[in-house]
Amino acid sequence: MLVGALRRRVAAAGGFATIIVKGDEISGVILVQTLEKGQESGLFERVSNFAGGHALMRCGPPVEEGPEALAQYVARRRRSDPDLWIIELDIPEAERFAAETLC
Repeated sequence: MLVGALRRRVAAAGGFATIIVKGDEISGVILVQTLEKGQESGLFERVSNFAGGHALMRCGPPVEEGPEALAQYVARRRRSDPDLWIIELDIPEAERFAAETLC
C-alpha cells in the first residue's frame, strides 16, 4: 500500500517511480533509490524511529563509489532479506517525497 501511494504521488508530480524489486507486501523492508534527471543522489531505508513511527535513513555506499558498489550492496541485502523492496524515484526532491509518504 505504501509503495503504491509513493508511486502515485511521484507520478502526479511529473516524476518516475519504478519498482526494481518487489518484496513481501506485509513485512518487506523498503529501500528507496533516489535520482534527479537520471543522476543518482542516494539510497535510503525506511526504519523505525522507536517512537511509534518511521524515518528514512541513508544507507549503502556513497554515490561517489559508483553503480557497481551500489549493485554489490543491493545484492548483499537481497541475499540476507528476500522480502526486500527496492523503489527507484526520479524526481526533484525524491528524498522528501519518500519521507512524506513512507514515514
